[in-house]
Amino acid sequence: MKEGVVDEALPNTLFRVKLESGEVVLAYLAGKMRLHRIKVLVGDRVQLQLDPYGGRARITRRV
Repeated sequence: MKEGVVDEALPNTLFRVKLESGEVVLAYLAGKMRLHRIKVLVGDRVQLQLDPYGGRARITRRV
């Protein structure tokens, strides 16, 4: 699990997140966060689960 800060909110619950290492990834909301209508705003610290194949990540919780 990695942590980062939401830099930009994009359409369809996509977010541009800057990781602690300085890397920027494209992230989407996890299903449980959509189900429980948990809001994510620009500037929020979030916990991510990185995709092993590429530059995408899943936002699993707000910190």
